[in-house]
Formats: sequence, structure tokens, C-alpha cells
Amino acid sequence: MPKTVGNRFIIRTAAALLTTAMLFAGVSTSFGSPLPATTYSNDTILVQKLVTSRKHKIKLFQNDDQSALFFSVRGLEGKVYQLFLFDVTGNLVSQANIKSKQTTVIDNIQKGSYLFEVFSDDERIENGQVTIR
Repeated sequence: MPKTVGNRFIIRTAAALLTTAMLFAGVSTSFGSPLPATTYSNDTILVQKLVTSRKHKIKLFQNDDQSALFFSVRGLEGKVYQLFLFDVTGNLVSQANIKSKQTTVIDNIQKGSYLFEVFSDDERIENGQVTIR
């Protein structure tokens, strides 16, 4: 399980070498290899995924009245997934745990840019940036 110190998120694995600057630049890892990128958006939300998994379908989306952010996963049966949402300074804004084929609501998210990480069994499944307009 990833650890938090105060409200800062700490991961002690080689996979966690992604820095905030590289996340926003979206160019490469510290090893020089390009990061895969997936982007989807509508009028109110932009999601840029830097690491994606084919075994797990992760969705972040807003409801019709734009008052909440939804986190949904379709993956391996019985797996628990953790979403960590950070502001651009690295402070933990929200955290959610769900199982496959479930959706949870993240309330009180202000407009702005956020970084996200999704884990299952201490393995990063996906990460990227969410911009709420």
C-alpha cells in the first residue's frame, strides 16, 4: 500500500520515479523511454493517462451538473483499486477505494488540474492528469 506522510504521498518503488514535471511534460521516464499516453475529454473534464493497463479499464468522469467526479473500474473480479488524487503541489486531495465493476463519487472537487494514481495490490495500474474546467 502506498504511504502518506502528512498529506504527501510517498511510494518507495522503482515504478514511482515519475516526477510532477515529467507528468505535465508527458515526454519520458527517468530511463529515457517514452510514456504511453491516452487522452479523453468533454467540455468540462480532460483526462490524460500516462500509464494504462489493458487488464483494467479505469474511468474518471463528471456527472451532468458537474458537481462531482466519478471513479469507475472494470477489471479483475474481487480486486480492490485505490485512487489517489493530488493537487499540482503534490498534496493529497482525495482518496477512494473500490472493487471491480463499481463506481464511487468524489465530491467537492474544485476546478483545476490534478494528478492521479490508481493502484491495486501495491502495483500502479494507471496514472495521469485530470483537468476540471
